[in-house]
Amino acid sequence: MAKAVRFYETGGPDVLKLEEVAVGNPGPGEVRIRHAAVGLNFADTYFRLGYYPAPLPNGMGVEAAGTIEAVGEGVTGFAVGDRVTYTGSPLGAYSTERVMPVGSLFKLPDGIAFETAAASTMRGLSAAYWLLKTNPWLKAGDTILLHAAAGGVGLIAVQWAKLLGLRVIGTVSTEAKAELARAHGCDEVILYRNEDLVVRVKELTDGVGVGTVFDSIGKDTYEASLKCLKRRGMLVGCGTASGPFPPIDALQMAIQGSVYFTRPALADFIADPAERAELSTALFDHVASGRIRIEINQRYALEDAVQAHRDLEAGRTTGSSVFIV
Repeated sequence: MAKAVRFYETGGPDVLKLEEVAVGNPGPGEVRIRHAAVGLNFADTYFRLGYYPAPLPNGMGVEAAGTIEAVGEGVTGFAVGDRVTYTGSPLGAYSTERVMPVGSLFKLPDGIAFETAAASTMRGLSAAYWLLKTNPWLKAGDTILLHAAAGGVGLIAVQWAKLLGLRVIGTVSTEAKAELARAHGCDEVILYRNEDLVVRVKELTDGVGVGTVFDSIGKDTYEASLKCLKRRGMLVGCGTASGPFPPIDALQMAIQGSVYFTRPALADFIADPAERAELSTALFDHVASGRIRIEINQRYALEDAVQAHRDLEAGRTTGSSVFIV
């Protein structure tokens, strides 16, 4: 029997239960995957809490890497023994093995380890579409503000931004996280608990502000993020770690300097096969070459899923976190 983490009701970390499950054979357009590593993402907590609706009971997790063990009818492009990684629906990545639709899979290059893939497929694709797709005016030489710069997506985004020739101002909560962000290329780091974010950003930009803010915190940082923008700047709402963004006041956008706000979702940037291939190829090339380093600072067993979620929500993690299966 396989093992999987499931939840029967929404709520705190304690709703997660490790169970034995029957996986079965893949149907048409599906494959069965034996997982080697599973990604732990903040988005997982949104499903657990009910912020993202999901039918119950359900599995947990959207990202993992492993080996194909069986192939269903009509599957092309994938075979038994292929190394793959994935991010996306259906839920259920927190498991030793599972059946998945081939539309969610990426072939994993031999030079990328399973742990690295599980730690970077969702995070890396997120960093890619943030930087490459959400602000069409972003260009080399521009300054960006990146919240949670020492997190899993943050560290990838910092490195990718530097490859694009951007100046990066990052926010973190502790000096240890500041050192980590600097080590990955962050030009300036603001300890948001100790400094006035808006004042410091204006000091670092000669009073102008930044052209783009990537805000994965949400409710607690939204107002300050807007004030950090220069005229006609772009606020990219990447996540809601502190709660959802408030309703948008159109007049406030004008008063702030004709600024823009967007709340993108990864699924909409990898739905088109050509765009999906573009982003994944760029990510895997950067990771395989070492131009982007994936920092895995927490490793858990599936039976530790409750503790893993507690650590994540308490801000005790840095870089990426994975479950070793």
